[in-house]
Amino acid sequence: MSTTSTSEARQRINALLDENSFVEIGALVSARATDFNLKQLDTPSDGVVTGYGVINDSLVYVYSQDASVINGTIGEMHAKKIANLYDLAMKMGAPVIGLIDSAGLRLQEATDALNAFGEIYLKQSMASGVIPQITAIFGTCGGGLAIVPSLTDFTFMEEKKAKLFVNAPNALEGNEIGKCDTSSAKFQSEESGLVDFVGSEAEIMGQIRQLVSMLPGNNEEEAEFTECADDINRLCGQVEAGAGDTVIALSDIADDGLFVEVKAGYGKDMVVGLMKLNGMTVGAVANRSEIYGEDGKVAEKLGEELSVRGCEKAADFINFCDAFSIPVLSLTNVNGFKATKCAEKGMAKAVAKLTYAFANATVPKVNVITKKAFGSAYVAMNSKAIGADVTFAWENAQIGTMDAKLAAKIMYEGEGAEVLDEKAKEYAALQNSALSAAKRGYVDYIITAAETRKYVIGAFEMLYSKREDRPAKKHGTV
Repeated sequence: MSTTSTSEARQRINALLDENSFVEIGALVSARATDFNLKQLDTPSDGVVTGYGVINDSLVYVYSQDASVINGTIGEMHAKKIANLYDLAMKMGAPVIGLIDSAGLRLQEATDALNAFGEIYLKQSMASGVIPQITAIFGTCGGGLAIVPSLTDFTFMEEKKAKLFVNAPNALEGNEIGKCDTSSAKFQSEESGLVDFVGSEAEIMGQIRQLVSMLPGNNEEEAEFTECADDINRLCGQVEAGAGDTVIALSDIADDGLFVEVKAGYGKDMVVGLMKLNGMTVGAVANRSEIYGEDGKVAEKLGEELSVRGCEKAADFINFCDAFSIPVLSLTNVNGFKATKCAEKGMAKAVAKLTYAFANATVPKVNVITKKAFGSAYVAMNSKAIGADVTFAWENAQIGTMDAKLAAKIMYEGEGAEVLDEKAKEYAALQNSALSAAKRGYVDYIITAAETRKYVIGAFEMLYSKREDRPAKKHGTV
């Protein structure tokens, strides 16, 4: 056993947890199997260090795979240690964090190793929606092991050395790793959407600590309130300018400007993440029509339509928030659905998932209509019709079935330009304005953009004790 590599698994734990807080469990466990020369091998801790400690004084359970012990492969006792950790975490109501660096299935243990994978999958499934689950990949995570991060809530991946795959890139017909590395952090974060955060090992440790500070320990307690020195009534000077790039808008609304974005590289037209509002953790879902670069100029145009990836990303995040009683804020700016042959394959199902996620969630839900809210795409984006508790609209927001000029062209086909302009203005005033929607009860308050923070905080504080039941059923099927 290499002492350098052994210490690497423990060093990762020590880098993650508060200083001197880690307590190891099962340090003396080793492999029981003896076939294929395993009897001659030393297997300290059976290739995985397990235990508990604290992050910012909050209890967490951690396992870290040791690639120096049979390449960190998973066998019978390796899996039992992880399963035992899950049992303790569920009893105590605290998150589990897995640090992955493993060649996968231990071939020497054959069916025992297969059963070991199943034991881990089962514990993860039982823990889903009960305690937060986080994985971070620092080495190899392939084959059946790739299911493990897929069963957790958040996945981190080291940007250079980590590999995540079900089938190795060169095993895919027509693919070659030099041309397309499907196991890379870039591919898994931007194309598959499996990875939430990418960075160096040190950055990942800091990001996990930040994420844990935003989350509750389990589904029966709330995320910890933090002392908020940021003025509740602070005017948000950047929020209107950030109506297109909602990462800017959400950061401006959040306490101390801190917004933790999730899956930033995937489905970029939809922003999801966590923030604090007057010390309370809130999940945010927002349409995004453009991305600003570091120079303050528009670097990428995304459009104002819902996409398949954006809808699926938002639906998954809303379901997570609802499971852990985290209120949801949405910023709506949408005028339809992405219209491409590729998007059409999955658009209806993806929008249905988004609609269901918002409608099914019983946590406090607040919607802010920033620019456009047109058609069925608007209805799916946390509209009052599907259960938003409070809806705000900025003064110049447009809300209706479609753009006024297009509506006028349809209703007055064949008329001249002068008539169409007149009818478009009339339609905009009577059917598409925030005021007309408010008169019909679809908007609760019309606000200035700069006042968004104070109104949103006030709404969530009013909704703090919200209780809402759903029809009795085992579970939905969307």
